[in-house]
Amino acid sequence: MTSPQLPGQRPDDANAMEVEKDSLPSHVAIIMDGNNRWARARGLSGARGHRAGVEAVRAVIQRAAERGVETLSLFAFSSENWKRPATEVNALMELFLMALKREVKKLHERNIRLSIIGEQRGFSHAIQKHIQRAESLTANNTGMHLVIAANYGGQWDIAQAARRLAEQAVAGEISPSAIDEVQMDQAMSEGAYIPPIDLCIRTSGEQRLSNFMLWQLAYAELHFSPLLWPDFHAEAFDDALADFCRRQRRFGMTDEQLEAQGA
Repeated sequence: MTSPQLPGQRPDDANAMEVEKDSLPSHVAIIMDGNNRWARARGLSGARGHRAGVEAVRAVIQRAAERGVETLSLFAFSSENWKRPATEVNALMELFLMALKREVKKLHERNIRLSIIGEQRGFSHAIQKHIQRAESLTANNTGMHLVIAANYGGQWDIAQAARRLAEQAVAGEISPSAIDEVQMDQAMSEGAYIPPIDLCIRTSGEQRLSNFMLWQLAYAELHFSPLLWPDFHAEAFDDALADFCRRQRRFGMTDEQLEAQGA
């Protein structure tokens, strides 16, 4: 007797991993790394590497939606990336604006809701305007929630949530004693609720979090892929899902407790 396959998996897929659908992660986050190294290995400019990375983004978004992932978060541009050469930063900003202009309509047609998290005041007026339009256009969509972290840092996210709660406490809107994990969840990412991450993928062989969604990653499973981001497509995403499904998540409990829960 065969086990059920990944949703949408063809029987002849080379990397098929047979798992129950309810064991798949609800929220997958990806630290997309390796565009520059991919370009250098081919004698290309860094901008070409980032453009190649957009193709991987499209493929992964499509596969995540097919697999029934509820939330997909992508680390597009960190608050530390402003330190990169001006030519590369400018190319990234042009690519970001182009994506907001060209890709959002496609997301909307596929019923995908888009949220951009991070310090948006650091972007040009044009980018801020298109972010607002994109979020407004897709706000009522009921399919997968796509979260793009841009000019984002995990420590910044926690600090601004703490500041928001402190301001509410000073104004008498909440009691300091009422501030707990739930209140912090609601205050994170400028009030746009993002659920805990189940699976975090990082590409290019690096094994660090790079200040990405530190609060939401508290109990995430980590998957490190040796592939550079432009080479990370649907099949590699399936491999990461299969890796996740082989793991046992304890959340602080013992094996015996988990077995009793499943009984």
